[in-house]
Amino acid sequence: MPIKIQRFLNLAMVVLAWITLPFLGFNNIKRFFPASVLIVFLEFIHVLIGKRRKWWVFYNKPNSYLFNEFPFNIGPFWVGSMWILKWTYGNFKLFILLNALVDGSFTVIGSLASKVKYFTNVRLNKFQIFIYFFYKAFLLYVFQYYFENKKKHSNKQ
Repeated sequence: MPIKIQRFLNLAMVVLAWITLPFLGFNNIKRFFPASVLIVFLEFIHVLIGKRRKWWVFYNKPNSYLFNEFPFNIGPFWVGSMWILKWTYGNFKLFILLNALVDGSFTVIGSLASKVKYFTNVRLNKFQIFIYFFYKAFLLYVFQYYFENKKKHSNKQ
């Protein structure tokens, strides 16, 4: 895939995710921002590990976090985490189901990305990629639960 197309897709991915934020509502952004930031930070650390272990490879250069994984993290991953929390927080079964569907769809996107030479999974198969994303759903829920309870306790005092 030509680098100009990759950069356009990266920008489009981020912009499309971020233009949905006004529909999320300020109170929901404020409510779900801390947990989503923590999960994006955790994903940043996992990306560093994944790049070093060659779990995936982006075809175009420069092979840097900024041009490759960063748009995924600050676009669909970050904003998507807030939307999923908005729609499902308080209903754990629905939260897990929706995350499983979204994370499962990323394995399909990964297959398409490999065919168009955007990125490819090298040392992780589709099931491992699914687990790589899916287990973070549990952490996201735990982070949100912590922030909700912390806020309740601070309001009581």
